[in-house]
Amino acid sequence: MNHLLPGINDPGDLKSLSAAELEALSSEIRQNIIEVVSDTGGHLGSNLGVVELTVALHRIFNSPDDKIIWDVGHQCYTHKILTGRKNSFHTLRQPGGICGFPRREESPHDHFNTGHTSTSISMALGLSKAGELCGKNNHYIAVIGDGAMTGGMAFEALNHAGHIGANIIIVLNDNTMSISPNVGAMSRYLNQMRMAPTYKKLREDIDGMIARIPAIGPTMWLTTQKLEKSIKQLLVHGMLFETLGFTYLGPFDGHNIPLLLETFEKAKTMKGPRFIHVLTKKGKGYIHAEQDPTCLHGTSPFHIETGKPRKKKVRITYSESFGKSLVKMAEKDSSIVAITAAMPDGTGLSDFARKFPHRFFDVGIAEQHAVSLASGLAANGARPVVAIYSTFLQRAFDQIILDVCLSNLPVTFCLDRAGLVGDDGPTHHGVFDISYLRCIPNLTIMSPKDEDEMQDMLYTALKHDGPCAIRYPRSEVLGVPVKKNPEAIPYGKGEILKDGRSLVIMAAGNMVRTALDAAVLLEKEDISTKVINLRFIKPLDEELILNSAIECKHIITVEDNVLAGGLGSEVMEVLERNEIDNIKLSRTGIPDSFIDAGSTKILYEKCGLYPAGIANKAKKMLSREISFSVRERV
Repeated sequence: MNHLLPGINDPGDLKSLSAAELEALSSEIRQNIIEVVSDTGGHLGSNLGVVELTVALHRIFNSPDDKIIWDVGHQCYTHKILTGRKNSFHTLRQPGGICGFPRREESPHDHFNTGHTSTSISMALGLSKAGELCGKNNHYIAVIGDGAMTGGMAFEALNHAGHIGANIIIVLNDNTMSISPNVGAMSRYLNQMRMAPTYKKLREDIDGMIARIPAIGPTMWLTTQKLEKSIKQLLVHGMLFETLGFTYLGPFDGHNIPLLLETFEKAKTMKGPRFIHVLTKKGKGYIHAEQDPTCLHGTSPFHIETGKPRKKKVRITYSESFGKSLVKMAEKDSSIVAITAAMPDGTGLSDFARKFPHRFFDVGIAEQHAVSLASGLAANGARPVVAIYSTFLQRAFDQIILDVCLSNLPVTFCLDRAGLVGDDGPTHHGVFDISYLRCIPNLTIMSPKDEDEMQDMLYTALKHDGPCAIRYPRSEVLGVPVKKNPEAIPYGKGEILKDGRSLVIMAAGNMVRTALDAAVLLEKEDISTKVINLRFIKPLDEELILNSAIECKHIITVEDNVLAGGLGSEVMEVLERNEIDNIKLSRTGIPDSFIDAGSTKILYEKCGLYPAGIANKAKKMLSREISFSVRERV
């Protein structure tokens, strides 16, 4: 029965609690997180692992004056509970509720709207230097996971902070995995750190011995410093963080509250860059999350008793369909290789990794490196497939342009989670990729209407002599039969799925089904409606678009991308370029605003991307008496 949590409304309420009471409070918070996330879905394992760590941070430091920055932010639930959002925590990731990530609009304790990784050290450094300029004497703490340390941006910030002697504290939450098990040299290095109790004990003995000497002359002090450095090099292979200029503390048990309190209190008295290494267990305190931390990293609503989802899958997802198709093609073509950025399970590549381990590359959370790696593979005869979430591929925009497309290399980008993804909110919606990719020369962009077309598009991309991108949603497939042998799609050609004369609806990918359903509603009101599956977003099938525009005079474009620079804009450009006048065109897509969390059904309806909404727009368009020039509108 909860008896401490109801009395916690602000971090200041922790100050009077004993270590034993803080441990009891941690248990209450952990149970609260399990109960709420079982109803709302969310990031479970990562949040269960940082309960004691978060409680200790808020006990020792004085947020929001002392600023705690959460890398990625998917481990901030305890932070939200402790900073005045306890009573609204049950609205987690719901429309109008609290966000699953830090959000400035929610609380002065949230300093950034985060959702991507490896950024916290840079942010803490910026806050620290601004504080110095303003004469503030606060603490700045970046809490970063071990997975985020595989991102190059984290090391750029570490290098800068150590070089200038910044007054910041970095807390490394080391649970041996981010979403999937961590990979790379940094992961091996941290494993060595964890497994070096000999060094830790020896260092403590040396520190104690020196402390007992009444006076140490300069010569002896230098000698002991050299000795300690030699011991570090001998026993812990480099002591990377101290070499970068940080005072290293750890590793410590991240669930031992007395030890955490002592460590953070000690760190407060120190100056310059400090690095505190804590070891935690992902999914701590919930047996199902401890046993399957990957599956219960980000979860839909689940049964607490079993850890199993409440809603059973009817079909496989597009991610899984992509993975199956890629394995099928890789069995026949040994030049195909696959690359992911720490997401083999999320992108559907786990089966490929098991079957072709020497042709699979998990680069860690390093999207820029993933793309440039692909360029090198493609330049020397391989056919790389880079599977990354749409929102995360944004981080490698420069590499896509300069390292792949400028050289016209045959790299295939598979953009998972394109469109609105639901409860993770604005940092994870994949609604910008059409706009940020279609401006790049040489790049072909496709989007499948179903799983069979996805297989054909992947086959087409792997046969194309140049870079391609395929975007698909976070959802289950439609359930159509998939051909045994894929077929190449005629390059740059769309298809007419339904003929009509009064109106044409043009769509691609996830929106094709919506367009067809809208056409059914319109036909019931005797509005003859043509539906075109564009298939290729770049290059567009200009002949089909122009013929349909001249025939129907009324066009609605439907896309799960922002309207600015998206598919509708591209169709307008085709009409303007070909001087087609007297056409009514209405674009339907994501408005010029960040879309909050919520179920995809609710979010698409809010954006007008549902059959009745499109049908209503069509009826309003047809009822207007005055047309206008597309060229004038552009």
